[in-house]
Amino acid sequence: MSTHTDFRAVYFPYCIEKQANGNWVVLNRSYKPVGFNTDDFVTYEQHPVSACLSGLGPAKLKKLSYSGEIEGDRVYLYNDGCVPTSSAANMKLYLEKLKILAGLSLSR
Repeated sequence: MSTHTDFRAVYFPYCIEKQANGNWVVLNRSYKPVGFNTDDFVTYEQHPVSACLSGLGPAKLKKLSYSGEIEGDRVYLYNDGCVPTSSAANMKLYLEKLKILAGLSLSR
């Protein structure tokens, strides 16, 4: 299914990416900010899409990661082997990750 016609792939978080200033951007399956449905290159700094997420330390990042590991500045909530819409078990795991994200505070 094309990313442009798959609601999950456009509007649900696929990963979060730490920016040079310490803020985070929540990205969809096309590595665009959640809700952006475009093939155009997106420069995150040109849009108000990053946030300082309070309480997002190494332990929470590991819980957010589908693999339980953190590599680099990008944390994946799922991968092609555990797509949330492919099974009830995968969706349950994904919703637990969204619960963690939803519990974070935004600071400036």
